[in-house]
Parts: sequence; C-alpha cells; structure tokens
Amino acid sequence: MENLNTALLLMVVGMSTVFAILLIVIYLGKVLIALVNKYAPEETVPAKAGANTPAPVPGNILAAISAAVTVVTQGKGKVAKVEKI
Repeated sequence: MENLNTALLLMVVGMSTVFAILLIVIYLGKVLIALVNKYAPEETVPAKAGANTPAPVPGNILAAISAAVTVVTQGKGKVAKVEKI
C-alpha cells in the first residue's frame, strides 16, 4: 500500500509541475506577443491607386463566355458582369 501512495504522490507532483510549466509558457507567450505588437508593429504597405481596378476582359473572351452561358442555361441566363481576378 505504501508503494501505491508513493506512486500516486509522484504522479500528482509530476502532473502539477507540467501544468505549472505550461501555464508559465502560455503567459510568457502572451507577454511576448504584447511586447512585440507594442514596440515592433507590423508595417503596412500602402495600396497602389491603379491596383484596385480590374483589367478589362477582351471582347472575344466576353463573347465566348456569353455564348457558353446561353447554351448552358438554354437562353435563360444572362452575363451581368465579368471581372478578371
């Protein structure tokens, strides 16, 4: 019975030690993240003015897309907008 008590005590001490170390790691990680965000913020790159406008789709490709939509939807579909991404 004494061996069982010793084993259980050793297990409780070991598990509580691991739990305490994990808590220390978590909180030190949070502190590190806060310090990095405070003293070294992420650089923002300004967006270019012409980058937001999509390039125009050539007329022959637009005609092919419209024809394909007409065939697939049997004349009931309509192409409202085509954007190149």
